[in-house]
Amino acid sequence: MDENVTTSVVVLAGGSGTRFWPLSREAYPKQLLKIFGDQTLIQATLSRIAPMIPDNQIYIVTNSQQAEQIRFQFTPATSPNFITEPTGRNTAAAIGFAAITLAKNDPNGIMVVLSADHFIRHEQVLLAQLRLGREIAQKGYLVTIGAKPTRPETAYGYIQSGEPLLHFPGAARVERFVEKPDKEKAALYLESGNFFWNTGMFVWKIATILEEINRFMPELAKGLKTIGEQTETVQDGTSPAERTSPAEIYACLPSISIDYGVLEKSEKLAVIPAEMGWEDVGSWNALDKILPQDEVGNVITGNVVNVGCNDSIVYAGNRVIAVVGLQHIIVADTDDATLVCSKENAQDVKKVVEILKTKNGEVHRVHRTVIRPWGSYTVLEEGVGFKLKRIMVHPKSRLSLQSHTKRSEHWVVVCGTARVTCGESVYTIGTNQSTFVPMGVKHRLENPTDEPLQIIEVQCGGYLGEDDIARYADDFGREARPPAV
Repeated sequence: MDENVTTSVVVLAGGSGTRFWPLSREAYPKQLLKIFGDQTLIQATLSRIAPMIPDNQIYIVTNSQQAEQIRFQFTPATSPNFITEPTGRNTAAAIGFAAITLAKNDPNGIMVVLSADHFIRHEQVLLAQLRLGREIAQKGYLVTIGAKPTRPETAYGYIQSGEPLLHFPGAARVERFVEKPDKEKAALYLESGNFFWNTGMFVWKIATILEEINRFMPELAKGLKTIGEQTETVQDGTSPAERTSPAEIYACLPSISIDYGVLEKSEKLAVIPAEMGWEDVGSWNALDKILPQDEVGNVITGNVVNVGCNDSIVYAGNRVIAVVGLQHIIVADTDDATLVCSKENAQDVKKVVEILKTKNGEVHRVHRTVIRPWGSYTVLEEGVGFKLKRIMVHPKSRLSLQSHTKRSEHWVVVCGTARVTCGESVYTIGTNQSTFVPMGVKHRLENPTDEPLQIIEVQCGGYLGEDDIARYADDFGREARPPAV
């Protein structure tokens, strides 16, 4: 293997995780959740790959809204690179977009593709197979990592391995991809020994995947080429108004998975089986495979009173949830929404989200408690012309310097000490003291102490949306925003 070849990791993190509602939301998807351990799924993904790839060679493909949230998961020193999709167009477009971006630096480099929502029990096994995949990829193969099945799973797709790959013990050519099977076929696949779960993890040369996209998806290749040209300096004398924007081009790209669009048609495909304890954290049923179960098969998390339940998943927070006599049921409770469904229908939770989107509400999009890099806020109550929030600011942290054009704010300190910037004034207030921020005035809230700060904020105005903010300075690299019109 040529050790001088650049290896980059591309993490696909654009999904909204609708099947994990109400824990995941459109603005706070499942990759930002701490479902197992003390790391979020995206943090665990990057920690897993850290022994193999430096931070500056890791790229996260996501949308602009999620990019900001994901960036808060890491310190500035360890923050990965971001490739921002204008809109979601499935994995073929996302991978192709990442490939043309990386090709500008090294078209012959190696590209590892991972997903942001996987659980890996044996991480060293995965790293060893990725290193082997890197060697095979340099020979011109498109390498997929297949997980050795441990049960007749019907929720995963499968890969059938064919003849062994010469000079690479353990690897084989891919015979075929198989759709999610029924129970009977899944049992046959498990018994055969040459079928593996399709993990969606890949290794290939950037030039190779771009060649195969051009071969099997010429429309996608053409669109990506145009986007690449548009993002470079244009010297053809045309004005921006005469050109189609990259976002418009991207929105018209074919929406299809890389498996269907390219891999199932390519003759260059190889599979590396891995016994790594892999699970796709795709729906609530995944918790059965990841979290500990009691003696009757229950997974219980949070403040739960359980009377006579079996083979059920109950996920709660601080609020008491009492469950009696449940069998094969999922209960997931948050501050503002509760899900109750059978395990058999866990994949249909996304239909709930689709219905909620048609209603006049935010419960599909955000939690009552919203995490920010400086702390968090919780919406306690809101009505016509007012909104009541509880704001928590981490020690030695502060919000951006900002203003609002359509609302004023009253702040009451309930715990800690606040340093307030309001117009030209800077002053300190403590517990049981308050201050007023008029509409349109630049202001900032800061916690100068070593203890958390909590305030109650009362907003009053004709419009109370979170987008009514002009940002002038920020400690967390968020872009400045002009005052709203």
